[in-house]
Formats: sequence, structure tokens, C-alpha cells
Amino acid sequence: MSRRKNRKQVFENVEVIDAGAKGKTIGKAPDGKVIFLSNAVPGDVVDVQTFKKRKSYYEGKATAFHTLSDKRTEPACEHFGTCGGCKWQNMAYNHQLFYKQKEVTNNLTRIGHIELPEVTPILGSANQYFYRNKMEFSFSDSRWLTLQEVQSDKDLGDRNALGFHIPGMWDKILDLNKCHLQADPSNAIRNSVKKFALENDLEFYNTRNQTGLLRTMMIRTSSTGNIMVLVQFFKEDKVKRKLLLDFINETFPQITSLQYVINGKGNDTIYDQEVICYKGNDHIFEEMEGLKFKINAKSFYQTNSDQAFELYKIARDFANLSGNELVYDLYTGTGTIAQFVAKQAKKVIGVESVLDAITAAKENAQLNAINNVEFFVGDMKHVFNNEFIATHGQPDVIITDPPRDGMHKDVVQQILNIAPEKVVYVSCNSATQARDLELMDAMYKVSKTQAVDMFPQTFHVENVVLLEKR
Repeated sequence: MSRRKNRKQVFENVEVIDAGAKGKTIGKAPDGKVIFLSNAVPGDVVDVQTFKKRKSYYEGKATAFHTLSDKRTEPACEHFGTCGGCKWQNMAYNHQLFYKQKEVTNNLTRIGHIELPEVTPILGSANQYFYRNKMEFSFSDSRWLTLQEVQSDKDLGDRNALGFHIPGMWDKILDLNKCHLQADPSNAIRNSVKKFALENDLEFYNTRNQTGLLRTMMIRTSSTGNIMVLVQFFKEDKVKRKLLLDFINETFPQITSLQYVINGKGNDTIYDQEVICYKGNDHIFEEMEGLKFKINAKSFYQTNSDQAFELYKIARDFANLSGNELVYDLYTGTGTIAQFVAKQAKKVIGVESVLDAITAAKENAQLNAINNVEFFVGDMKHVFNNEFIATHGQPDVIITDPPRDGMHKDVVQQILNIAPEKVVYVSCNSATQARDLELMDAMYKVSKTQAVDMFPQTFHVENVVLLEKR
């Protein structure tokens, strides 16, 4: 068998001209092909080492920087460049917003071929760091080593880690000192737990061998001051489990919900596991415009609480309800948008495929004394049918907030069949949103569109579109 040719190439003095999808930046090779880079900022002039070649593009890495872009800023986090969580920390925030806005507009016009109205400027986040209300950290007995450590002949000492997975490395964990994504006491809890575990010989998990005791730790915070900590153990060891949980409880009395899971299966997901409350409540509360939302360990809630409030206000403003409308909220999750718009609607019907989410939605509606909402569970493309419409009524307005894959084509077609006066489409992926909008373009025009930055320092962006019948 012939040896495969080495496809790596070096290009010198490449100007980085743009930012593209998934946080990659873009340069041009001498042969005219696009180069996607993972470690440069638009405006940099760099030498590039490629590691992948395709018909129309290369993928590569900047190996030398001849000119640094004026769009650059100093990353706040010591882990930047190794941790994959905040890929745009080296780009000033105003420029992050520019490229997010540009991506949304390009997707709607190029993928969706949508004729856009005047685009409302992207809404930036007031908090550019420490904005997340939920973080999940993993334990490992074989932490990720830097190249310098690998090449060093020094004793590397302790190999235990509590932090994040290295991008593309399912079994490698970066040990964190300080993370800039979640506010205090998140870092203090994580670092104290690690220190206590080391001092008391609590075994960190080994993913490959599936051995050890400590597996993951989730920390949830809320604007109400509630804090939830959930520790996931790989196996039951009552003495060690109690030792750690008692330490957490005594060291951080501000924790209002301390829970644990014993999970001996192959993956870390807890949705099929029993969550046991050790101290305090089995939930925390989030509050938004006077509404309370009960959040348990398995609940989905937008991870940037402040920006979620702004996002929902935009969706409600786009819907412009008078109080007489029947509103369908598709992919309702735990019913946050449905309850947020309920005061301005005659009735709201929420539909979601996850049973636990619908259970939480009903509980929260009862908690908030909202009587004009109803929630139903089931696969959207099957539940959202003619019989459902005949039973619950013809909606005047549809609000839809699907997952990243967008709406199933059958759901899009059903919306077209129903033909409500307005559709408000909230999306975390403007590419799939654009695909769906193109299917609806013959019947609906885009009257408004506004991007919302929920995740500063990353390339992710939400977008809200108002569709009105032509």
C-alpha cells in the first residue's frame, strides 16, 4: 500500500480578512482557496501551517504573527488558548458583536435568500464575563498536560484535575484555576472541593478505565441568590460520599440545594439517573419580571439569565399582543416564554417533547397563578397536527424556539397550513433558521429581525425574527 502524501503546507504573510462560522477566522491562500484558522483575529498577518486540505479550502493554524490586529484585546483568562470555552476572548467585544451580527445577516440572505427590512442592531450583553448560571466540571485522574510539561524532565506531581474537557478530547480534562464564566462562589466551591478531595484521598474518575469515585460537579446559581451544587459519583461509597458532601455543606452554608447522583454507566448524563437531595431543597428559583421559575437538577433554563430576560422581551415585543390572541408556543421547554407572554394573550398553548420540561412548566404556571396557559408533551412533528389544532383552536400568533437543528419540515408545513397572522421565530442557529425561513418565504415576509448576544467571548448568537403574512 502506498504511503499517503503529506498534505501539510506553509503559507507566509497571510492576511486574516474575516470571521466565519463556528468561531473560525478566514484568510486566503496564494491559490485563491479559503483558509480557516482557529487562533487568529481578523486584521492579523500570519504564517499558516495547514493540517487539512479540501477542494475549496484549507484548515490551518497561525504559527507566526507578523502584524497584530487592532481588533485584538488581552484575554482575561489564564486558560485561554487551551480551554475551548471562550474562543473569542482575544477579540474586543465590540468586534465580537460586529461579526455575530454579520453572520446572522449573511445566513438569512445567503442561505435563506430572505429580503430583510432594516436590521435592528445586535443587543450586546451588559456582563461580558461571569454571566453563566450553570457550569459543569469533570474530575479526572490524568489531567491534560501542556507541550512544555510533556517535554519537561521534571516530576509532574499531581495529575488530578477538576475542570473542562479539552476540545475534541473526550478523556482529557483541563485543570482550572479560575474560570471567568460563572460568578462567585463558583470558583471557590470548585477549588475547595478539589483540595479537600486530594487531602482525603478521594479518587478522581478515569474515563478510559471507568474507575474512581468523583465524576462530575454541577453548580447552578440564580438571580434570587439560590445556589445548587450536584456531585456525581461513579459508585457508592457512603463514608467518602458523606465526608465530601458534609464538607461542602459546612464550608459553603449559602448553598441552598446540595444533591448527588450515583452513576455507574458509561456516560455522564443524569437525565436517566435518580437525583438525591442531601441538604436543602431539591430545586432553586429563578425570577423574571415577577415570575418565579422552579429549576431542578435536570431542568433546562437559559444559561444567561439577564440576557434571557432581554431575549424574551424582544420576542414579546415582536408578537405585539393585544390580549385577544390565542398563542402557540412551540418547543416551549419549561414554559418560560409561554408564561412571559401570557399576561398579554387570551390563551397560550405550549408544546414540548420532553416530559420533565412539561411537568416543570405546569408546576411553574401554578406557582405563578397563571391560568391561561396549557402545556402538552410529544414529538412536535406528530403532536402538532390537524387534530391538535381542531381541539385547541386556530392560533393567531405562533412563537417557536426550536433546538439548533431548527424545525422539522413537517412542522414548517403545518405552520403554513395554519397560516397564523404572525410567527415569531427565536433561534440559537441562524443557519437553520434561514433554511426554515426560505420554506416560508412565499407566504411570510420578515418584518423585523434582531440578534441577541447570549454568550460573550464565544461565537454563538441568538436571533429573533418576526414573520407577517404577505
